[in-house]
Amino acid sequence: MTDNQTFATATLSKITTKMAAVIKRNRNIIPYTTDVDHHYINVYKNDPFWWTNGFWGGIMWELFHLTGDTVYRDEALEVEHKLDNNLMSAEHLDHDNGFKWSLTAVAHYQNDKSEAAHNRALLAANNMAGRFNLAGNYFRAWNDEDGRNRANLAIIDCLMNLPLLYWASDTEQDPRFAKMAYAHALTTQEKMIRPDGSVKHIAVFDPQSGDYLHSQGGQGYEHGSSWTRGQAWGIYGFTLSYEHTKDDSFLATAKRIANYFIANIPDNKHIPVDFRQPAEPQLEDASAAAIAASGLIELAQHVEAADQQIYLNAAVQLLRTLTDEGVDWDNQHDAFVTNCSAEYHEEHHEYPIVYADYFYIEALMKLADKPFKPW
Repeated sequence: MTDNQTFATATLSKITTKMAAVIKRNRNIIPYTTDVDHHYINVYKNDPFWWTNGFWGGIMWELFHLTGDTVYRDEALEVEHKLDNNLMSAEHLDHDNGFKWSLTAVAHYQNDKSEAAHNRALLAANNMAGRFNLAGNYFRAWNDEDGRNRANLAIIDCLMNLPLLYWASDTEQDPRFAKMAYAHALTTQEKMIRPDGSVKHIAVFDPQSGDYLHSQGGQGYEHGSSWTRGQAWGIYGFTLSYEHTKDDSFLATAKRIANYFIANIPDNKHIPVDFRQPAEPQLEDASAAAIAASGLIELAQHVEAADQQIYLNAAVQLLRTLTDEGVDWDNQHDAFVTNCSAEYHEEHHEYPIVYADYFYIEALMKLADKPFKPW
């Protein structure tokens, strides 16, 4: 066993020990973050349609694969069933169908070929396919809000939702889903990736003509800056599109974004919310570190040997820093990865967020040669 495998295996053992206590306290919920006592807040109770609501199910499938304990499978299925409320609400279905149903229904279908899970995932894929703008070759990100039409917006995050469509094409032997995903990835590559490997968060199109108009600021520091979670989505998302299409340009783009990310990692290995944010305050987004680590490990599987070690070493550095300095190992507390930030211009920063835990565990599972791959 390599040093990296030893580290990952030992860390996963600590995770399964803590999760055994966490799951006893938390049944039939879907969390997003924690309260002041470090206990999960059930976001589903207040927002059954929130975009992160699939990640708890994904964590449960990860823990089921790690331990074989059916309590995690049962909780994963509970999340999947809860999301039926979302699946029946056209108003609340958006491009994040992938985040919701790849980690629940697709993962379930991979596990036991459940027809009910297949039905849910295919409904979600068909709905997402309906968001494709043929004129501009992009997926509309969000629904209208406060009377504002948002048919013109696409965002970098959507790359991680495309695997739901690749799955649908593979499962149904129907290329239309994958062709839309491929077209969106090409549009993202052309319009949202800067020459230096930094990424734009939001692209604005003319929804009638399909013409690209401009970019605009999003969850980073400012328009034109470098939101780190967006960078991480780019690394991972283009790697996944390469895996599904074998288009070498996607691999080259993933490498370009990865090289930019690695070049900007601070000496202390704590990832800021934005690589171009002011020095003070030193706001961190540990979720970007976790997502990038998993994406870099995935990318390392497809590159030449010299590059492979660069990406793998960077991922391990991020994971070791999180493990030693950015994870709450107290069994009386519910979450793992601390110091996450949803966006730069929010009121509160540096708190646990459920998707950070998902990608942290996913990256460690890959490193331990026990991969969980619902994408």
